Amino acid sequence: MTRWILDRYCSEILSQTELLRALLRDGDPRAPVPTCPEWNLGRLVRHVGGTHRWAEEVVRTRATEPVPDDLVNNVFGYGDEDPAALDEWLGAGARLLTTALMDAGPDARVWTPPEPDQPVVFWARRMLHETSLHRADAAWTVGVPYEVDTAVARDALDEWMAFGTVPEAYDEEDAEPLLGPGRTLRFRAVDSPTEVWGVDLTGAAPTWSHSGRGDAAVTVTGTLTDLMLLVYGRPVAPRIEVDGDGALLDLWLRRTRFWLN
Repeated sequence: MTRWILDRYCSEILSQTELLRALLRDGDPRAPVPTCPEWNLGRLVRHVGGTHRWAEEVVRTRATEPVPDDLVNNVFGYGDEDPAALDEWLGAGARLLTTALMDAGPDARVWTPPEPDQPVVFWARRMLHETSLHRADAAWTVGVPYEVDTAVARDALDEWMAFGTVPEAYDEEDAEPLLGPGRTLRFRAVDSPTEVWGVDLTGAAPTWSHSGRGDAAVTVTGTLTDLMLLVYGRPVAPRIEVDGDGALLDLWLRRTRFWLN
């Protein structure tokens, strides 16, 4: 549950961006993205680069309240783009972001969507996994396998589990109840057998840990990468084993994806 230090996140952001740029060079910006039906590859890249620039503004300005996120979602309206120019634009955004993060330093605090006045490492972590996940979308678009370092997938799962504990994930108003007796989940990684993510929904609020003690209502088993892709709603069902209450897993996945909408 320990986050990496800031410079490691920055290094990983740049690495994941370079891998995404390589996919763009091999692809057609007009190619539809199968896992993001409203986007083509160019729009996907615009989203990632726009997200980098949005986070960069938050960090650079030491924002204490929300910053307009037009660049994140306003990916339409672009015509047939020059792949080389789009490639350079994507790389430039990652460099701007990581420079802002390193200039701020690990002790700087800024606004974040979950709550204000948080360490800037939140943005470094979030942008790493945003980039890594959308690199998977790009890989499937150009028809190549997606691979990610297990350490990156592991940290993405930790981040996701933390998002699942915020009130928006379990608020009972106008939503199917998530909390209740006997509601526990366990996630096991076949490529790291000693690692377990346990989710406890039996109390007043969700909690999670790396403890696998006791029985769980549902146990989910897969590689670290596939577990990461599962929580993000990517197509990995044939490679994932679900033992127990599949309906509880589906409910937990729907509720914890609130922030993706």
